[in-house]
Amino acid sequence: MSDLQITQSANSYQQTVARLERELANRGLNVFARIDHAANARTVGLRMPATIVVTFGSRLTGIPLMIHTPDLALDLPLRVLIRQTDHGVELVSTDPTALLERYGLPPASAAPLTGIKTIITAAAGSRP
Repeated sequence: MSDLQITQSANSYQQTVARLERELANRGLNVFARIDHAANARTVGLRMPATIVVTFGSRLTGIPLMIHTPDLALDLPLRVLIRQTDHGVELVSTDPTALLERYGLPPASAAPLTGIKTIITAAAGSRP
């Protein structure tokens, strides 16, 4: 069973990336990195569809979770993959429920992780 959740976007690739970053900013979350895999592929003469990974989070909520559960640092900061496919644009992330189960975190710790679903839904939302 995959612990990935895939959400189809109603928007173009560029719009989806912009909507995700706007949603993160509106929530006061830090963007720690943007990894543009398609751009990296071009540097070595390869082509791939538009693909970016955005890593983000909150130091105020992520660090205490990692202090309590050090192995969680493998999955934090949270990340979202946005990719162009033949069928449109997809947002892919790790299901936060899977993270809770993987690390044996109590449900009270879920809020900083489960908010990703709301963020993705907003980024994938209907066309403006």
